[in-house]
Amino acid sequence: MAKGAKVANRLKAAAMAAILGFMGASAHAYDGAEADPWEGMNRKIFAFNDTLDVYFLKPVAKGYRAVMPDLVETGVSNAFSNLLEIRNVANDILQWKWAAAGNDSGRFLINSTIGVVGVFDVAGQIGLDKSDGEDFGQTLAAWGVGEGPFVVVPFFGPKTLGSAVGMPVDSYFNPIRYVDHVPTRNTVYATDLVSARASILSAEELLSGDKYTFMRDAYLQRREYLRNDGEVEDSFGGDFDEEADF
Repeated sequence: MAKGAKVANRLKAAAMAAILGFMGASAHAYDGAEADPWEGMNRKIFAFNDTLDVYFLKPVAKGYRAVMPDLVETGVSNAFSNLLEIRNVANDILQWKWAAAGNDSGRFLINSTIGVVGVFDVAGQIGLDKSDGEDFGQTLAAWGVGEGPFVVVPFFGPKTLGSAVGMPVDSYFNPIRYVDHVPTRNTVYATDLVSARASILSAEELLSGDKYTFMRDAYLQRREYLRNDGEVEDSFGGDFDEEADF
């Protein structure tokens, strides 16, 4: 598989694990039960999130995909993905990853200008490949702080305690939060969520077995892969061989 396709597949995997906690991928050799001491509580929150998805978010995402031309849908997804480069650069620097910081900075500058606010991934076409992404939870791990137990957060889905603690920090690097007009800001947030959900509709057929266990083990394996910068086997991200866009 081409390098670009592998990157895209891993991004879809990350999106699946992150959006409301209702998706995952094959992690059949990975046992996350030991990292899940709050399973009873987590399952209840997961059921709540899953209900919201089934009866609200998924139908909206299907409607969005039905009316949105593919080219426009891809452009919207690219634009939101481009905003994440700011968070990536900040955490690259905090982890002393200067090569990655240069790559991600270059991607943001090129795509925000030549790529028309990120609608077109021009940087990827000239060799600045999209990374798997960085967040403050990974930064904490790089500083020697453990990820902690697995937890499902209402509305936000699967996390580790470390990644959940890092969420407020990462939010400061999201330009959307600085939009002063509240209705506009909320509309942009909602569009981002719907766009991300729509991008993984076709991947649901990969789900199998107990949905909660599937999601948890896939998410934890993915976090391990990201925390170690790919220096572990990634059967989670590697199982997406067909399509990806996020």
